[in-house]
Amino acid sequence: MESRITEVAPDVYRISTFHPQFGIQMNQYLVKDDQPFLMHTLVRGMFAVTREAIASIIEPSALRWIGFSHFESDECGALNDWLAIAPRAQAVCSFIGATVTLGDCADRPARALADGEVIETGRHRLQFVSTPHVPHCWDAGLFFETGDRTLLCSDLFFHPGDVGQLTEADVVAPAADAIRTSLDGPFAKDMPYTSYTDATLRRLAALKPRTLGLMHGAAYRGDGEQALLDLAAVLRETLAK
Repeated sequence: MESRITEVAPDVYRISTFHPQFGIQMNQYLVKDDQPFLMHTLVRGMFAVTREAIASIIEPSALRWIGFSHFESDECGALNDWLAIAPRAQAVCSFIGATVTLGDCADRPARALADGEVIETGRHRLQFVSTPHVPHCWDAGLFFETGDRTLLCSDLFFHPGDVGQLTEADVVAPAADAIRTSLDGPFAKDMPYTSYTDATLRRLAALKPRTLGLMHGAAYRGDGEQALLDLAAVLRETLAK
């Protein structure tokens, strides 16, 4: 495996590694700053290749914050590997994530973030948005870089394949195709539809993001508000049954 690096917003770097076994891109986002912030660690087996990529941007031991959406191997599987080489690094996530899962699984205590709480990394501010069950899991949350308005949106807009790095084309259509294709597959309805789903996506849309940092698929630059509203419509039509 090999990682590709793209600066998708000022000082926000997308580290994309295609996983041939799963047929998807696994993407991390590094905010280069006084206190560097990394979104997603990916699985432990990918640690060496992604560490090498990140080392081309910052000194890995300088990493300060490690964010993720929900407890899952591609989100935070290599967390302890990062904690071992970055002595000041600390995971940041929801209260549920910090207490119920990382309280037992992480080698150092995580920092639990309240909904709307902001981490200042220097020039950048990262706001935590609590999003239970969006994209999935009760501990879910996302991070929003408030300066250039970049939403690090985890599994939202998921689409498979080794696609581009940064696009201004439609990201809703490939995500809709992936959702519809998955309905009868092994990951059927991996994104649950609850009474809170639509309201959560509308809340994210109200942030008016200019960049969407997809975990699986090309990052999107454009009208993030409309893209989120369109995704909400797709989920209503497809999953609200």
